[in-house]
Amino acid sequence: MTKRLRPILAAGLTVVAALVVFVALVLPDQSGKFKPGEFVAGAFLRIPIEGIVGAAILLVLPARARRVAAVLLGLGLGVLAFLKVTNLGFRYVLARRFDPVLDWPLLKDGYRYLVETGGRGYAMTVLVASVAATVAGFAVLVLAVVRLGDLAARYHRAATRAVPALIAAWVALALAGVQLFPYAPVASDSTVRLAKTTLVNVPRSLADQKAFAAAAAHDPWRDVPAQRLLTGLRGKDVVFGIVESYGRSALDNPKMAKTVIPALDTSTAELAAAGFHTRSAYLTSSTYGGGSWLAHATFQSGLWIDHQGRYRQLTAGNRMTLTGAFQKADWNTVGIEPGNTHTWPEAGFYGYETVYDSRNLGYRGPRFGWSRMPDQFVLDTFQRQIYAKATKPLMAEITLTSSHEPWTHVPSMVPWDSIGDGKVYEPQVAAAPERSELWSDPVKTQAAYARTLAYSVDSLTSWAAEYGDENTVLIMFGDHQPMSIITGRNASHDVPVSVIAKDPAVLDRIASWGWTDGLKPAANSPVWRMDEFRDKFFAAYGRSDGVALGPR
Repeated sequence: MTKRLRPILAAGLTVVAALVVFVALVLPDQSGKFKPGEFVAGAFLRIPIEGIVGAAILLVLPARARRVAAVLLGLGLGVLAFLKVTNLGFRYVLARRFDPVLDWPLLKDGYRYLVETGGRGYAMTVLVASVAATVAGFAVLVLAVVRLGDLAARYHRAATRAVPALIAAWVALALAGVQLFPYAPVASDSTVRLAKTTLVNVPRSLADQKAFAAAAAHDPWRDVPAQRLLTGLRGKDVVFGIVESYGRSALDNPKMAKTVIPALDTSTAELAAAGFHTRSAYLTSSTYGGGSWLAHATFQSGLWIDHQGRYRQLTAGNRMTLTGAFQKADWNTVGIEPGNTHTWPEAGFYGYETVYDSRNLGYRGPRFGWSRMPDQFVLDTFQRQIYAKATKPLMAEITLTSSHEPWTHVPSMVPWDSIGDGKVYEPQVAAAPERSELWSDPVKTQAAYARTLAYSVDSLTSWAAEYGDENTVLIMFGDHQPMSIITGRNASHDVPVSVIAKDPAVLDRIASWGWTDGLKPAANSPVWRMDEFRDKFFAAYGRSDGVALGPR
């Protein structure tokens, strides 16, 4: 029985080895070009030229060299397979490729996200499983290529006949442009193209660091005297409200717009009734689906921060930030970061004198998914502990996290005088679905996202209507679009931005911007890159006696 099974097992292992190598070669590094249901068929009904060339290389080498070459080819294929899988993940979450030079720190941030959403045990399990799968993947690919190389050597005559025939077939299919599905030519060279793109981008990424350092060093606003900064906002309390994942898709997609736009209209009316005026437009975020800190850094610094390398370079320097300008001009500067669970090392770079986070906001209620506390609680605490006690003009950045994924817990507004320490929210989390339950249905996920977004906007604008006065200026904006499960494929990076104030002089200074009335930007509203905002803001509010105080 053993002798009979041995050739069957050997044949089975060979088939498995061939399948493993084939899958690694034809696996695409993006799924967005395929229609639903086409990904598997479109990706795998192809002939990879890399496999044919690899077989040809192994056939011409002597035994010892062939074994070494097979190991090297297996390792190389493992690297490329790792890049493909990583690219799939990055494209799904951040709508871009993984940069092997600059993006490694984001893996640490991903681990922190898992800790905060599922606990340390869950995060460690995922980490160990990922490392084990990666190591096993490399080992399996090396063994598979070695086995196939030995097989080709054993049947050398048949293999030497098959390889030229396969090359001829591949060339014919390539010249004919045969494809069974769009963007999936049968004659595949996706792996070699990935290798080429990666190799070309490595020196580009390294050069980017040098170019960015030069751009960051050039800052005409750094040396503007304090008395000439932000003169148009003297005596005002300026609050920057960052609504997590508030993207343009929430206004353009009819399924989400039916929830979000009425909420914006209601908030606009509520603000108007309280004496506020509003202007809105769009900014193009430097990130998508995640990486909020990159968008915050772009908005604050006037530089395009689209990856962790630039972020680290920025925060190691002395660039003038929005917060830094307010601090220099003698505002009290406060950062409210309810999503932070540990000390924020970059707070000093930005210019925050005081930072409040999940550890010192005094919340005693239940968690709302990733968000540790509802936005209304954060704003109520800000009002009672900071705003109401301010003795001089205040500049605050408040990050609102209720609209952060996974959107499983949707808070609802409660009377402002009933919030207390947050225990009032306990009944609101009882019926919240699990992430897996919600995310199995994209329609339900979109609806939940839209409701959390409406809640975040309502919290911020209701706070302004309830407590704001003639000296309150509120700038509300989204940091980035949500993930593709919400926006669909190929969504823009645009996010809404609004300036809200009672004093007409505040909005008169930005009349030339061409922004539209209300919280909902018009379809033809201006769209700026997010890194343009800082300089335009400084120019609009940093003039005295008609003299421009900085670069136009």
